[in-house]
Amino acid sequence: MALRPIDNALPTTTPERPKKQVKISVPIQKQTDFAVNDENKAPVAAPSADATVDYVSSENLEAIPDPESKFQSLIEGLDSKDWTKVCESLNNARRFALYHSSLLVPILEKVVVVVVKSMKNPRSALCKTAIMASSDIFKAFGDKLLDLTNSDAFVNLLLQLLLKASQDKKFVCEEADRTLKVMVDSITPLPLLHKLKAYVSHTNMRIRAKAAISISNCVSKMGLDGMKEFGMVSLVQMAAELLNDRLPEAREAARSVVISIYNAFTEDEDQKQEAWQSFCQYNLPPIDAQSMIKIITSR
Repeated sequence: MALRPIDNALPTTTPERPKKQVKISVPIQKQTDFAVNDENKAPVAAPSADATVDYVSSENLEAIPDPESKFQSLIEGLDSKDWTKVCESLNNARRFALYHSSLLVPILEKVVVVVVKSMKNPRSALCKTAIMASSDIFKAFGDKLLDLTNSDAFVNLLLQLLLKASQDKKFVCEEADRTLKVMVDSITPLPLLHKLKAYVSHTNMRIRAKAAISISNCVSKMGLDGMKEFGMVSLVQMAAELLNDRLPEAREAARSVVISIYNAFTEDEDQKQEAWQSFCQYNLPPIDAQSMIKIITSR
């Protein structure tokens, strides 16, 4: 019998192969400056909360009208969970420190604790504001910061400043460097040197270098009596240790320390280099003594 045609049978002809599509290379648009994540600059593509914080220099801070009535709000602001309010309160604390310091004395320790806590905050705006606040606190209170009831308050503040001066965020690092200089200018060299000495052997070499710079600035302000009170031998031993540091900043600071010690030690000596050589050879290992002598003879 006749076969019924099958409508769904496959065609007997070979189907045409699909044409290969041509790949078109589309150049990727280069990121513009506003898209680059530069940790040293605030992004300008979209305004962030940090952009609302103003960094006011000490010279542009004004006295607080009727400060007694604003004191309670200052305390409340420092305790706020809103970081922008803490920034505002830290700026007000700066104004109190510069113009109404006597009112700030009863809560000075609390302010220092808030400053240290704010420096640890990952928000760079809050961190920088806290560093600026510590600078004005140094100016206003100086040695009083060493006498806080909580003996760790100043130590924690110093450590945070050294840490911030050692980090990669340029605008934070530079502010911390400026504040460390203000600290040295505001506090008596001898007790400050005792605090700084602990960081000569710190495991973080960048912290050692920043401490060395502050030590150098501190020693340059001391006379022979102050150096003797600290301990001349301890001082040259500390300098010798920094001379062997890995970072050039630490070594350069150590050389400055050596020159300051030499100038004070030999001020009344007729045979200056001979007296210095004898002192170094008597109090230091031969290799360290030779380094000390070389710094002076090669100037």
